[in-house]
Amino acid sequence: MVGLGLKNDKWIKDMSEKEGMIDPFVGHQVREGVISYGLSAYGYDFRIADEFKVPKSGVEDDVLDPKMPKDIKYAGVYGNVVVPPRSHVLGRSFEYFKIPRKVLTLCQGKSTYARVGIMINVTPFEPEWEGHATVCIINASRLPVQVYANEGIAQLLFIEGDLAPLVSYKDKKGKYQASKGITEAKVEPKHK
Repeated sequence: MVGLGLKNDKWIKDMSEKEGMIDPFVGHQVREGVISYGLSAYGYDFRIADEFKVPKSGVEDDVLDPKMPKDIKYAGVYGNVVVPPRSHVLGRSFEYFKIPRKVLTLCQGKSTYARVGIMINVTPFEPEWEGHATVCIINASRLPVQVYANEGIAQLLFIEGDLAPLVSYKDKKGKYQASKGITEAKVEPKHK
């Protein structure tokens, strides 16, 4: 049986300062006048960068198909962004992450945004994944919602296993490895 351990602020700080796990790293909570970000007791509140991709739609029948990413048209938005009602935008983390081999992260949106209908979707950062995280910001409300660039968007929890995995994200040459900027969906072609 493999044991799991939630990592605390000391571990996160040490791994970030000595191993470059989070760059840039903020070793305390920044709160005044912003949606908070930085180190917390058992996690790290990361920021959303100042670049976004908003899906364009031409007609009501448009379909966003993750297997046909070249067909999805986006408008680039820089600075703060307003997320339309019952819609989403893509953003990326301000921070660049390098996840250790025995670690997996889980992500939850900030409660400040949850209270106005914003949900955050980020897949777990697998062992030895690195890059900017692409973040899906979903507005479940009936009203537009303002999202602030370079402020907190979500919290990462770091979970370490007793044993390293047989195959890490880096080993399998994952398609989102070393992502920079906002990375759109990638589907590997089917081989015949």
